[in-house]
Amino acid sequence: MDVTAMARALGKAIQADERYLAYMEAKKVNDADIELNGLIGKLNLLQMSYQNESEKDAPDQDKLEQWDADFRDVYGQIMLNENMRAFEEKKQAVDDMMNYLIQLLSLCVNGEDPETCEPQPADGGCTGSCSTCGGCG
Repeated sequence: MDVTAMARALGKAIQADERYLAYMEAKKVNDADIELNGLIGKLNLLQMSYQNESEKDAPDQDKLEQWDADFRDVYGQIMLNENMRAFEEKKQAVDDMMNYLIQLLSLCVNGEDPETCEPQPADGGCTGSCSTCGGCG
């Protein structure tokens, strides 16, 4: 099997992974949440209004401050939405999986043993392998 075929097989495995499936389900629930989508639309309009005003030669600072405050308020409402919180949690799990896989592949490209190499945890904690360690603190 060539490298491209193996990458496609990995892609298929990722799409079958429970983290990916949970992420896609959360995305579908978000897409169906009318209130959430209304808030996201409002957020986008505020962002465009702010950007358009800030690009003017003499932007109205009062408008910019109001749009900034409104943006933070709407963003807060979005992040309090139960569906958005679930989506963000599932997305983070997929992002963590992908970061791990990318790091693993990078180690292999740099000559590490594909059977035993292990990426450093995102928090920089101990992996148990002294060969990859910068020293105990």
